[in-house]
Amino acid sequence: MPTTATLAGAKRVIVADDTAFVRDRFKAALEGSGHHPTTVGTGAELVARVRAEAGRLDLVVLDLRLPQAHGANLVRTLRGIDGFRAPIVVFSGTIASAQEVRELASLGVSGYINEYTAAQHIVPSLTPYLFPDQHNRRSSPRVVLGISVAYRLGNTIAAAVTLNISRGGLAIRTTSPLEDGTTVKVRFRLPGGKKDIDADARVVWTNRRLGMGLHFTRIEAADQTLVNEFVQEHFFSNRKA
Repeated sequence: MPTTATLAGAKRVIVADDTAFVRDRFKAALEGSGHHPTTVGTGAELVARVRAEAGRLDLVVLDLRLPQAHGANLVRTLRGIDGFRAPIVVFSGTIASAQEVRELASLGVSGYINEYTAAQHIVPSLTPYLFPDQHNRRSSPRVVLGISVAYRLGNTIAAAVTLNISRGGLAIRTTSPLEDGTTVKVRFRLPGGKKDIDADARVVWTNRRLGMGLHFTRIEAADQTLVNEFVQEHFFSNRKA
């Protein structure tokens, strides 16, 4: 059976992390989907690799606490390399503060991913950045999350499992995604929550092997606050010391 990458085009990715376990997991997941990952363990290696391949890269997945270079200054260095225009996704566990998130956003960081994301969720979580033209690009952090969600189109109700959640919506795993622009009603309950959250949403991307992305178009203020607080808490829950 052809992989998503085989169908849509293999991508060149650099995975930069100071921990071999993280590098190896992400490399294996990406290779398993037909992509071409390269791994590096220091800031100097990363900068040298990006300079060498700037125009051919499709994505950099980045640990902000690499030896020899770190933080927003490392991203600033990468963005200053001639020909480098690829999206940058940061390992959320290496973020130091909300202020750093704001600074990274000003430098064009595309998104965030937990370095300990389950292996089967790595490529689905990176797909919006590997294929940005096929997906809605949201600026708020995504938290990988597998909870039950029900969505209704007319009189038809379907059940699925989420891939991730952000302040603006959900990504859902389904082999029968709806067409872009379709409006649905969704219901889900956050882990530890005491009530269901109901919202109206619009389909903003679809992929028949991964699922679809839903952007909230109407959600009660109190429920939006619950979503915001959940994303904020869990986005920062795995920071490195």
